[in-house]
Amino acid sequence: MKKTYLITGGQGFIGKAVSLSLLDQGNKVIIFDNNFRKKNFSIKHKNLQLIDGDIRNITNLNKIKNKIDTVVHLAAINGTRNFYDKPNLVLEVGIKGIINIIDFCKNKKIKEIFLASSSEVYQNAPFYPTDEKVRLIIPDPNNPRFSYSSTKIISEILLLNSDFFKKAVIFRPHNIYGPDMGYKHVIPELIIKTIKEKKFLNIQGDGKNKRSFCYIEDFVDAFNILIKKGRHKEIYNIGNTDEVNILGLSKLIISMLNKDLKTKISTKPFYNAMRRLPDIKKLNKLGYKPKINLKKGLKKTIDWYKHNHK
Repeated sequence: MKKTYLITGGQGFIGKAVSLSLLDQGNKVIIFDNNFRKKNFSIKHKNLQLIDGDIRNITNLNKIKNKIDTVVHLAAINGTRNFYDKPNLVLEVGIKGIINIIDFCKNKKIKEIFLASSSEVYQNAPFYPTDEKVRLIIPDPNNPRFSYSSTKIISEILLLNSDFFKKAVIFRPHNIYGPDMGYKHVIPELIIKTIKEKKFLNIQGDGKNKRSFCYIEDFVDAFNILIKKGRHKEIYNIGNTDEVNILGLSKLIISMLNKDLKTKISTKPFYNAMRRLPDIKKLNKLGYKPKINLKKGLKKTIDWYKHNHK
């Protein structure tokens, strides 16, 4: 059955990928976004409607008069630099956003919602691979680094304790990457630095922290599975189980760009979780299997940034 989806934050990297996939499947999509990234959706589609609005303002949301079947709540201020530079904005968008979208759903009698959480909610996990039952933590409330993760924890708790929805599904993306994902994430930052630098590639921290990166096409496959099979008030990790440390990632990008650069680690202290490795067995049981390995995904991403970087 074809549906009408409201995608908050639909102008973002993940939002655009989800919107295009839903449109390809014959659904109607309404994107609600304040265009914080100053980048308009580049396609026209008879089933796509763009609404300029701020998730912090319930009046903006209430301007949407269409009948909506499902909400996909992605609206957030992401990117580590933003966590430090704009923590108040990160908190306001995250907390007012989830409260407003739940109220909006109640007003419009929308009984189905998908919430984007984050691997940031558990920081340094007590075990790896990390499943969905891990404890959630804010290591230091004085550190603005945790402004984003605190909003995701609050969002999960609000949704899990709501008795309004018939289907409320939470997903935690783990380091999703790909072409046109912006410039404030580790992979595009390393790509742009490698393109521009002549002698050294500077890395934040010691480069030993490990990540498992998931290409955007695999993420979309996982999301489509959750649309069909995700269960009410369940949480699902979305990601990949192949790990690489940041130093290894840097050297791989240097090699793929055919550059002769030495890596240079920073001694300046900053918080970064040592490891992020999701347990994706819960999603595997629904039929998910990542298809694109790091080299293949990086090649596509590097090719895009080579031709489109600022």
